[in-house]
Amino acid sequence: MNLGKKGGSRGLKSKPAPRFWPIHRKETVWVVKPSPGPHPIESCLPLALVLRNVLGFAKTRKEAKKIVAQGKVYVDGKVRRKDDFPVGLMDVISIPNAEKFFRVLPSEKGLILNPIDKEETTFKLCRIEDKRVVRNGHVQLSLHDGSNLLLKIADPKNPQEDIYKTLDTLKISLPERQILEHVKMKENDFAMITGGKNIGKHGKIVGIEKAEGKKQRSALVTIESENGTRYQTILNFIFAVGETKPLFSITEAANVV
Repeated sequence: MNLGKKGGSRGLKSKPAPRFWPIHRKETVWVVKPSPGPHPIESCLPLALVLRNVLGFAKTRKEAKKIVAQGKVYVDGKVRRKDDFPVGLMDVISIPNAEKFFRVLPSEKGLILNPIDKEETTFKLCRIEDKRVVRNGHVQLSLHDGSNLLLKIADPKNPQEDIYKTLDTLKISLPERQILEHVKMKENDFAMITGGKNIGKHGKIVGIEKAEGKKQRSALVTIESENGTRYQTILNFIFAVGETKPLFSITEAANVV
């Protein structure tokens, strides 16, 4: 009896891998396939590639796997022991033994490992992708990194705690994941573009088109950089990162992946 194979492929060939991955597509057939996790495959990197191809802490996948298995790599304040664990937008990567700390940010070539101080590893920013009322009148916030936050509502008929809207940004403590600050999606916010042809550009939101007759996420948004250059994209590609300035440091790093 010939049974068909179930489930997705466990391997990933180099040619169909995301174009921003720093791999030699003509020299190797297979690459590390990210495990199912908080970020889709087209917008993440497995830890093995971060350690080997980006940071140069390992020469082979075997060495990278050993480093991770020894508990030397933290993502968002938690030890990750699988070298195929996916890291993506706004994740915080810590390698304490090497005193190296990074925040994953968008760049024109894909993603960038933005160096940060140790103090900045205690929080991350998350965008609210969806919200819904769940059991007992509680409100669940679904965040861009695949995680959820549950708000306890004292009075469901008068939910004063529910001040959050879709596409707003939350500053969350790590690893506790408690809400520290709330940035509403609005004009004059400092924001980053996370997709499209202007990915990686950042500046002040100077205009948000009213989304009458179409979906909110398709509304046009105009960003103005510090030098006065303006960029347009859709609201779905806008990530608010601060009221008047970014809540984290942005360094012009060379670790573009």
